Amino acid sequence: MLIQLAIMGLLAAMLPLAIVWVSNNPDKYRKLVWVTVFLTFDLIMFGAFTRLTDSGLGCPDWPGCYGHANPLQAHEHISAAEAAMPTGPVTVVKAWIEMIHRYLAMGVGVLIIAIMVIAWRRWLQSRRQALRFSPGLPTMLFVFVCLQGAFGAWTVTLKLQPVIVTIHLMLGMVLLAMLTWLGARQSGDGRAVAINASPLSLSAAAAMVLLAVQVALGGWVSTNYAALACLDFPLCHGKVVPEMDFANGFALWRHLGKTVDGDWLPFPALTAIHWVHRNFAFVVVLFIAWVGYKAMQREATRRTGKRLLILVCLQFITGMSTIFLQWPLALAVIHNGGAAALVLLLTMLNFEVRNSAQGAADRAPTRLSPA
Repeated sequence: MLIQLAIMGLLAAMLPLAIVWVSNNPDKYRKLVWVTVFLTFDLIMFGAFTRLTDSGLGCPDWPGCYGHANPLQAHEHISAAEAAMPTGPVTVVKAWIEMIHRYLAMGVGVLIIAIMVIAWRRWLQSRRQALRFSPGLPTMLFVFVCLQGAFGAWTVTLKLQPVIVTIHLMLGMVLLAMLTWLGARQSGDGRAVAINASPLSLSAAAAMVLLAVQVALGGWVSTNYAALACLDFPLCHGKVVPEMDFANGFALWRHLGKTVDGDWLPFPALTAIHWVHRNFAFVVVLFIAWVGYKAMQREATRRTGKRLLILVCLQFITGMSTIFLQWPLALAVIHNGGAAALVLLLTMLNFEVRNSAQGAADRAPTRLSPA
């Protein structure tokens, strides 16, 4: 089974590798990095689709499906589980969704291994002079993708425990940010960039921190199925501050739908989860919009700032729409994708701010001291 799964991972990586290989782009390493960024973004989107369709336990074991490499081989077991519980977590469709998600994840893992191997090879061939191929970040990416795989396994074996699923989501976002930073580094000239403590640099970093908190809160809403805990807006159950149970809602180590003591999770706990995510969104949206506006005032970051400002407004609209339209699947997936896109753009902005500051310092005229 493991050999078959490894083959599936290689097959999933073959198409993007072939696209890079036959492209006319002379810098194939750079293209490989950006293709991996694109596929990682797609993987996050498909992961959201997997979670929102309740397909996370479509194959209740790991890494295969009932001990097999694909749902076709496990069809008898899956059909029996579906017959016993037609609306349960195991169905033929959900099994395929879950396994396709795993195949895509393995494909991204293969691409990251390829990036790491190429980086080490180019760096050693250049006698450790080519900073663009410095293997530190690619090696960290490999460690992170292994860690992400481990949390993917625990997501299944611990039966969708909310804290594990949320960490799995956050690691995916970190992986996307690291790949984006690596891709941005390929677009530069390979110089080491000094950290700049300008106001925009600090604001961009703060925006990334706030976004990380909001993504974690959004993941907590999704993994606890609290998206529809408040169906009115801007009030919640007709109140500014409704009845809420923060202690149970934000207790981390507990089973899905249960309290720490094993009782059913009370509805006020779900309300608390939803209410915090909703209200913190106002802080995050306003701050990121302000950062995007400030970035538009600078030539080096104008394009990214404009895109960031547009995207954060669209993300707010999709978030509100999910409440009024009662969380339609397509819109929920788009909302998750918007969060990933914000991570990507904020990573680009943080890189551009530092890179442009270093470039400006290099272009500044040198004052000659009198002889």
